[in-house]
Amino acid sequence: MTQHFDVLVVGAGLSGVCAGYYLQTQCPGKSYAILEGRGAIGGTWDLFRYPGVRSDSDMYTLGYSFRPWQNPKAIADGPAILDYVRETAVSHHINQHIRFHHHVTAASWSSATGRWHVTAERGADKEPVDFTCNFLLLCSGYYDYDQGHAPSWEGMEEFNGRFIHPQHWPQDLDYSGKRVVVIGSGATAVTLVPAMAERTHHITMLQRSPTYIVPGPSEDAFANKLHRTLPASLAHWLARWKFIVQGIYYFFLARRFPAATKETILKAAQDELGPDYDVATHLSPRYNPWDQRVCLIPDSDLFKAINSGKASIVTDEIARFTPDGIQLRSGNELPADLVITATGLKVKLMGGL
Repeated sequence: MTQHFDVLVVGAGLSGVCAGYYLQTQCPGKSYAILEGRGAIGGTWDLFRYPGVRSDSDMYTLGYSFRPWQNPKAIADGPAILDYVRETAVSHHINQHIRFHHHVTAASWSSATGRWHVTAERGADKEPVDFTCNFLLLCSGYYDYDQGHAPSWEGMEEFNGRFIHPQHWPQDLDYSGKRVVVIGSGATAVTLVPAMAERTHHITMLQRSPTYIVPGPSEDAFANKLHRTLPASLAHWLARWKFIVQGIYYFFLARRFPAATKETILKAAQDELGPDYDVATHLSPRYNPWDQRVCLIPDSDLFKAINSGKASIVTDEIARFTPDGIQLRSGNELPADLVITATGLKVKLMGGL
């Protein structure tokens, strides 16, 4: 039997829960349901469970204006964000509108009926379920939940160790005392390395080319002071605009004065890592700041891991895998017991509809 709702929302992550709140408050007379393919609220923040997983954006920008972010850390870890999303859904009874294990596979508009016709697969048996709605909101993200982007390299089948993609992190993985190589230089890689460093024998971030890496505090003193002195909603609003204006300022500063901005970023890294560290090779990209997004490292955690001797960056290309590790184009070899392919996501627009 086909079920009809005024509005169908696809996805029960950060955006889907937000949509549910505004549908309830701004359109109280309209019926709605949220179709979630997985069995839990949270979307990205429920799926990604790798060590150190965190937001790349401050939570005053990413969070809900109707539920002020109260955590002292503006750059928050994944579990804190997941709790925030779930608590929001429960406190506003949005969870009562979620249909779990409903994977939307198709949607088509009928001009004759003036409705969307939506097909989903329910449960492990993939039972087909049909819906109609007047409005369809896709809050399903932009990447493939089932599989991350993992390039193939020559000799991978010869490697005696293990490959892991951060998107599907085994919760029982024991990397204590192991030689770990993280392939990649983006936000996931710079998060994983310091989070894992202490327990590993050694961890190496292997990058083909560098990324701009900028240290900054995980807690924002200004925002926390606002929360101590002002009502929560006002403090959140002011902190949110502080981060928005600050981001715009640094972006346009970098675009207007790229050479000076690059020099400032590299000097900050050199100051943290010491005069003998090869910043030019490992932390100086060929492009200008903000040609692509800059990686923020809260409380300089990556640099601290490097200074401890437990972590390092290698800038080189993979020639092939060997039984004991990775043969590099330079002729050097990286020994490894565990290789983590922090090589990105597979784009899947509109949830693959």
